[in-house]
Parts: sequence; C-alpha cells; structure tokens
Amino acid sequence: MEYLKFYIDGEWVDPAEPKSMEVINPATEEAMGRISVGSAADVDKAVAAAKRAFPAFSQTSREDRIEIFEAILAGLEKRHDDIASAISQEMGAPMWFAKADQASSGPQHFATTLEVLKTFKFEDMIGKTRLRHEPIGVCALITPWNWPINQVAVKVAPALAAGCTMILKPSEIAPFDACILAEIIDEIGLPAGVFNLVNGDGPQVGAPLTAHPDVDMVSFTGSTQAGRAITKASADTIKRVSLELGGKSANIIFDDADLQKAVSGGVKNCFGNSGQSCNAPTRMLVPKAQYAEAVEIARETAEKVKVGDPNDDSSRLGPVASEAQYNKIQDLIEQGMKEGADLVTGGPGRPEGLNKGFYVRPTIFAGVNNDMTIAREEIFGPVLCMLPYEGEEEAIEIANDTRYGLSNYLSTGNEDRANRVAAQLRSGMVHINGAGLDSHAPFGGYKESGNGREWGAYGLEEFLEVKSVYGR
Repeated sequence: MEYLKFYIDGEWVDPAEPKSMEVINPATEEAMGRISVGSAADVDKAVAAAKRAFPAFSQTSREDRIEIFEAILAGLEKRHDDIASAISQEMGAPMWFAKADQASSGPQHFATTLEVLKTFKFEDMIGKTRLRHEPIGVCALITPWNWPINQVAVKVAPALAAGCTMILKPSEIAPFDACILAEIIDEIGLPAGVFNLVNGDGPQVGAPLTAHPDVDMVSFTGSTQAGRAITKASADTIKRVSLELGGKSANIIFDDADLQKAVSGGVKNCFGNSGQSCNAPTRMLVPKAQYAEAVEIARETAEKVKVGDPNDDSSRLGPVASEAQYNKIQDLIEQGMKEGADLVTGGPGRPEGLNKGFYVRPTIFAGVNNDMTIAREEIFGPVLCMLPYEGEEEAIEIANDTRYGLSNYLSTGNEDRANRVAAQLRSGMVHINGAGLDSHAPFGGYKESGNGREWGAYGLEEFLEVKSVYGR
C-alpha cells in the first residue's frame, strides 16, 4: 500500500517536500507500505483550506449533514474488508478481530453520531434567552494506532456533525485505514477543505498543527506524556483541548462474585487487542482469602490464549504494534521481576515457536503491590498484575491510588455494593459484572487520563460553542 499524497482542499496533493517512510507489518517486521511524511508547510496548507471552508460549512443544515453521514456510512460498508485488511497489516490485529471489531467500530460511531445529529437541539431556550450551539471552528484531530478507525471516527464524525472543518493526522504506525476513509470522503464530494489529511509524525506534523494560530480546537488520543506536550503547545492561543489519554484500570473482584467467571473474564479482557487498549483492566484486585485460587484460574486462562499469525483464525492475539512498543513491554516485564513480583506465567521474550514479529507472551504477575512500577505504569501489552486486598475500603483505596482515572471494573452479586463502590471510584467509567461499552455513553477519564468526553451526544458537544442570545 502506498499513500504518498495528502488529502488537502478536496484533492490528493504532493507533500511540500518529498519525504517518505515505511509502514512496518508487526507480524513480519517487514514493510507493508509507504506514506509521505508531512511538514509545517503541509500543515499550513491544510489549515488554510479548513479555515476557508469553515464559514460555508458551518452554516449547512442538519439535513445536509445527515446526507453526508449516510454517504460515508455507505462507503464504509463498501470498503469494510479493505479497512480490516489494512488494520490487520499495519497494527497486527488478527484478521477475524479486525473484521468483527476493529473495522466495524468506525461505522458504529458514525451511525451513533448520525442518530444524535437527527435530534440534537442546536437551539434551545432558557427563560427568554435563546441558546445556540455552534461549531467551534477548525479542528486538529490526532489519532493513535491501537484502535485506528475507531479513534478516527469518534473525532471526525462529531466534528462533521457539529459543522466544523478539520485536519486529521493519523498515527504514522497505522495510517492506511484513515487514508481509505479519505478516499470515501473524496468520492462522496464533501465540500473542499472540510476534511483534510496530512500524514507524518508528532514533531513534524503534530507539533505545528497543535500550535497553529488558526486551529481552534485539538482533539488528541494517545499517551499522557504527549497529551501534556499538546496542552502546553496549545496554551498560547487558548485552544480548546480534548484529551483521551492513558489508563491503569482496576478490576475489583469481591468475595460474593463467581470467581471463575470473574477472573477468567478479567484476564481475557485485559489481554484483548494484545493488551493495547487504554481502558484495559490491568490491575486485578482479589480478596486475600481467595487470592491463591484466583491466581491459579488466571494462570490457566492465560496459558490457553493462543498468540500467533494474524491470518490464522485460531490466533486470539497478534503481535503488538511496533518494535518500540515491544521493547517497552519487555523492559516493564523485566522491571516487574526485578522489583520482586511473582511471575506466574509468560515473561520476557516471544512465545514459543515465534521467532519473528513483535509477539509478547501473555503474562501474569502475582504478589504485586501498588508501589511497583508494573502496577503504576501503563504497560499497553498483555500483562496483568494481581493484587490482594482485605475489605471493601482497602479495595477502593488501591483502585484510586493511581495518577490515571479512565475506567474501573468490579464484580459482585450485591447490587447495593456495586452502586456504592462505583460511586467512590475516581474514574470516568465503571463496568459492573462484565458490562460492555455503550456507544451512546460518554467515553473519557479523570486525572491524567485526560479531559473532555467522546462518543454520542457528549462527543458532539465537545465540538460546539454555546452562545447566549438575549432580547429575542
């Protein structure tokens, strides 16, 4: 796959300076395609196009935007398998998972935003004052590699629904699914300049984009470290900054839960997408009286998880997305062993029989306390830490003892306890007894997990300003 042009002002154009990079397939460690690497000059061109397009697009009707969404959804359906194939090759997701979950998540969020768009009150009244919800302006959208089309959709869809114009910078590790979306948008004839795409890395494209004086809002998903830098870069022009960052979610299993179901489900949830989800339940908290039994259940579950070729339908986990990510995970596994955690299963190196590719052994650590590096840092791989606790109060204390606050999980047969504990957990989301996500509900976190919310009506509101019109 090759995308050596950028999509700017309704056209596929050459970069200001010809410079390309290979995109590596993490399963083979070989190039699966190339993209051009943009520069500040490309950013200036894309921002100027978005700025020119904003006055007209911001005034389009609800009906006009509904037509746009329906056309994009038709295009996403037509290109579903192309997107799934791109995602599998660029970030290593097993093909069955890329088709069923990864590629399907993009249209799901476009469809949800379309539902919201059809009924959203862009105008309302408070007493005698008219409230108008208006598009914020030119938006910089910077997305990650772990759930690529998902994260593109939860930014592009609400920005379009709001009437904003935008510049998308997808991750240079997983850019091709976003390029396919750009092809879909080009085919449906979206007005020139409304949607622009510039590929490249953080220093050469992300930095000039977030600091650009004509960008009104930055929406970023990625590491807390990068989110901190983006906030600083955006400060001079007082941009709105919406951040969805890291996590270190606790999974509290209470003594009245079905231990087998709760532990095995928690392990599988932690390992899903090769552990590369910001909301993964990576710290499992278990009552001391049940701890030994829970560790054994976790070990048995982990050792049944097959890691392998993404094109093999029996593979549950593929490789992690890049060599840098693989090395980071290996370092943290080694650090856990050095700090005295008990390695239950897994550990350093590739799984047996895999000599190439960025494959990580599904790893369980027991004997972990919350001061250890592996309990505090986001590992972003298939690595689970198991911590014992005594009593509900201590479980809540351990769960909240983190700089992150994206999500938490709990399992209990007592509804009063579930609600009581959920109210005390300092996170943007809480999952009770394995409940899944809801595309209409807000997704986002507390503390260093970011600010703002994505998904559904809350995601749309991030891209809107509120105006009070008095004396109507």
